[in-house]
Amino acid sequence: MSIQPSDIGLPLKALREEITLGALTLKNRVIMSSLTRSRSDPVDVANDLNVEYYRQRAGAGLILSEGTLVSAQGTEWPHAPGIYSKEHADAWRKVTEAVHGAGGLMFAQLWHVGREAHPDMPLQKKAGLVSAPSPVSAIGGKFRTLEGAPGHVAPTREHPDPNELVQEFKRGAEFAKEAGFDGVELHGASGYLPHQFADKSSNIRTDKWGGSVENRARFFVETLNAIAEVFDSSRVGIKLSPWGEEGDLRMNEEDTKETFSYIIGHAVKLGLAYVQFSRSLPSFDPVFDQPGINQGEQRTLSHLDVVETFGPIIYASGGKTKLLLNGELSAAEAEKLVAEKKIDAAVIGRSFINNPDLVSRLFNAQPLNETLGFPLNSFGFYNFVDNPAVGYTDYPDIATAQAKAKTA
Repeated sequence: MSIQPSDIGLPLKALREEITLGALTLKNRVIMSSLTRSRSDPVDVANDLNVEYYRQRAGAGLILSEGTLVSAQGTEWPHAPGIYSKEHADAWRKVTEAVHGAGGLMFAQLWHVGREAHPDMPLQKKAGLVSAPSPVSAIGGKFRTLEGAPGHVAPTREHPDPNELVQEFKRGAEFAKEAGFDGVELHGASGYLPHQFADKSSNIRTDKWGGSVENRARFFVETLNAIAEVFDSSRVGIKLSPWGEEGDLRMNEEDTKETFSYIIGHAVKLGLAYVQFSRSLPSFDPVFDQPGINQGEQRTLSHLDVVETFGPIIYASGGKTKLLLNGELSAAEAEKLVAEKKIDAAVIGRSFINNPDLVSRLFNAQPLNETLGFPLNSFGFYNFVDNPAVGYTDYPDIATAQAKAKTA
């Protein structure tokens, strides 16, 4: 659903309120979601277009960066940015300075795709073997720069020392701090590396990193602890999707509840600024796509209400750790959830793509771009033909959009 034209003109009193998020005070409760846009061209270093894109959206209470790779990896997304070298930090510093100059705040989302990398992708050839908890492949995969439809492949090994992967996240946090980010978020959702360690279907290890809840949760625990050595825990958040989804994870509901209750309990004990949940939605539940092998069947085994199931663990912090919710929220639904104190803030994604000044429009009853002749261009989410600005930084603000609409 996301933000709707019918949301324009609503009072939205709760979303307008400031909120203390760890060490920060946000000017409103509308947070810009991490949005992979594939514009760090030509390889994986933030550029001037990225600077402008994020500056345009600084009206959000907080910007969560697109996933930033903590090492060279063969992701499905070409031109995804990294945060594992001084070059990356120097480039991202231009982004954070622009956002701060426009009155915004920004966290870097630390990202490792694990088994969702492909050994034939250019960056993975540079990096070496795919890193994953176990040699278990995920079903699916697009890998836009590879010919044909190779899909995910099983890693050739389980990573011999996950501590090395923990240190990659810590190093990413160090470079994020050098780049001037206000904090960092551990991407522990969507079937990526931390999620793979937590899930029984992707982690079949028999050492201290697999088996019991404590062992499968160890990667989350150790990584959060390491990041908190760089940023105070009040400047650290985590994103979780405690249900199987695009990453082809299929742990049952009972194990999901037990495992993620443990992980969230540690996040609260550590004093994280927030836990962001991506909620279970039908559009996030893929089907098996292999002919003759469960083709057409839904993959997800659990559709937990994440707020109802895990919210009490977060509320037990007494408000120190906040609960953020992501997943096709309209402004009306977000307002209701915040007003009822079921969540603390709403994380909005796609509507920020073609409405760079989305928050101002919501709070000032100004029409969305889709009603002014500037609809969302889904091709431009991750692609461009000649000019990377198209479908990225060329969506107009309200004044420009209304002026163009009058002359059209």
